[in-house]
Amino acid sequence: MRGTHESTASTEGADPDWRPLPPRARGLMALNGALQLAIPGAVLGFVLGNVLASGLDLPMAWSGRVTGVVLPLLAAAGLGAWLGLRRHRHTHWRHDAQGLALRRGRLWWRETRVPATRVQHLDVTRGPLQRSRDLATLVVHTAGTQHSTLKLANLDAGDAERLRDALGRQIDHDDDA
Repeated sequence: MRGTHESTASTEGADPDWRPLPPRARGLMALNGALQLAIPGAVLGFVLGNVLASGLDLPMAWSGRVTGVVLPLLAAAGLGAWLGLRRHRHTHWRHDAQGLALRRGRLWWRETRVPATRVQHLDVTRGPLQRSRDLATLVVHTAGTQHSTLKLANLDAGDAERLRDALGRQIDHDDDA
């Protein structure tokens, strides 16, 4: 059964126009997911440990408090890493004559399209971990006030620069028309 699920999921973005994130982005996506859930997991563990200890009228030694924080922290970080890997697997992008499209998720599937005519300006950012893996984030600023920025993180650095240049040429072409 798992083999069927794996092959179905890997062909989800198999449309040749839709491109996945590069495999070397997997580690950063897992790290990001782990960090997003680790701190809330530790806080939740601390609070629940103290509530249970006081509710059951148990003396809670420091080792119990540490265990009450560390175990939920590790569990939440593991869950976050797994979710980050799933996020990597189910993120695809496409650039065509109409503009840029981003497809994310599986259970909560979302497709965002940015028409080239709505693009105001473009940024490429690269943090230290992204630079070490030759990755970048393309930031597309659009006309409008609500949801006016699209961030496509952990793209191949060359793809991010090519997308920036191509969308920039489309902006210049639209301005000349």
